[in-house]
Amino acid sequence: MLGFMGTVIGMIKAFDDIAVSNEMSPATVAGGIKVALLTTVFGLIVAIILQIFYNYIISKVDSIVNNMEDASISLVDLLVKQQK
Repeated sequence: MLGFMGTVIGMIKAFDDIAVSNEMSPATVAGGIKVALLTTVFGLIVAIILQIFYNYIISKVDSIVNNMEDASISLVDLLVKQQK
C-alpha cells in the first residue's frame, strides 16, 4: 500500500511540476515519475519479503495443526480400544 501511495504522490508531483512550468517536457515530469517508480519498487520489495515470511509461518501453523489432528485421532483410537 505504501508503494501505491508513493506512486500517487509521485504523479501528483509530476502534474504540479507541469502546472508550474506550463510546459510538457520529459525533464519537467522526470522527478515526479522517479519518485513514483522508486516508491513502487520499494513497496514491492517489502511485500515480497513479507510474503515469504507469511508463507513460512502459515506452513508452520499448518504443520502444528496436522500434528494436533493426528494426536487427537490417536487418542480417540486409544479410548475406543479401552472401551472394548
